[in-house]
Amino acid sequence: MGAHGQGLHGSEATTAGFEYTFPAIRGVQAGREYYVSMCPLRLIPRIFLFDEDELAPEVRAQRVLNKGRVPALARYILENPDDYVFSALTASVDGAMRFVGVSDQGPGMRVGQLHIPMASQFLINDGQHRRAAIETALKENPALGDETIAVVFFHDAGLERSQQMFADLNRHAVRPARSIGVLYDHRDELSQLTRLLALKCPVFRNFVEMESSNLSARSRKLFTLSALYSATSALLQGLELKSSKEAEQLSWGFWEAVDDLIPDWGEVRRKALSAAEVRKQDLHTHGIALHAIGLLGNTLLHESLDPEEWKPRLTPLRDVDWSRTNPEWEGRAIIGGRVSKNHQNVVLTVNHLRLQLGLELSTEEKQAEDAYQRGER
Repeated sequence: MGAHGQGLHGSEATTAGFEYTFPAIRGVQAGREYYVSMCPLRLIPRIFLFDEDELAPEVRAQRVLNKGRVPALARYILENPDDYVFSALTASVDGAMRFVGVSDQGPGMRVGQLHIPMASQFLINDGQHRRAAIETALKENPALGDETIAVVFFHDAGLERSQQMFADLNRHAVRPARSIGVLYDHRDELSQLTRLLALKCPVFRNFVEMESSNLSARSRKLFTLSALYSATSALLQGLELKSSKEAEQLSWGFWEAVDDLIPDWGEVRRKALSAAEVRKQDLHTHGIALHAIGLLGNTLLHESLDPEEWKPRLTPLRDVDWSRTNPEWEGRAIIGGRVSKNHQNVVLTVNHLRLQLGLELSTEEKQAEDAYQRGER
């Protein structure tokens, strides 16, 4: 990418008359020309703008930047400089773009240089969080500035068109199921541990849905990978473990201990019960129950990592009535006959299990329990 001027003098020497030159490929969509180029990362924060937060939604061309997402995206780049990956940015340009092909005919007409006046505005239609993360990462590691990101340039046809582009770009964007995110994430140690449990641990082997985060009514699986991930995360949270091997042994041993106290899991493995039947009638395979059991185990493991101490304290789990018809679950794990897993429901579900085990409730849990008992559900 280069820039040059066209003979300005004195006070006229502003961005007027200067232009950016991008190596680009020209394409056509819906009868409109667009261009794809590779831009150095250092250029991204300098020329690509997004709407100010204070503008009303109806006069913005995209959603407000969620600043909470930016640090995590920036860390992702900084912590994985050898294998991070960002998809292309999409931008509208309100200046007069001029494309010069490398030849006058044939395939070369599609490859050339895109000239854009420096006075133009570049508005990001898709990728404003990536842009902000790049800006943050560059401050900490300027060397990243020599790397590139693909940018798709469209001519800015006004606010209405830009808003429509944002809607169209996001209309069919479907976030992948959390289970497949865990399955494919080889960087996160907890994802690796969860996959190991799902594929090797006798409790879960052959009974975990590895791709979807929802089980169909006829599925022969008992659990989803995303539910096992959340539950194991809750189990190990805040524990001072020496190695990933210790985390593996601890979580493996914990889920085997739980398995001994929920006979239905073994009955399904032995084909005495069907997975579909158990999921329909009981709560213990659902994500909210696994998460609550994980939180329960976390409390016990914080007090002692010795199985001889925490295993006996789990024993009352054997007497829990997991049936979905148990009125104790209504308002806790079940709302209007449907399993619900928002934060409050998880708290109330783990409360019930803590009381079964004779454990004390935290301040937040006690407040939630008091409200539940008063009927404020």
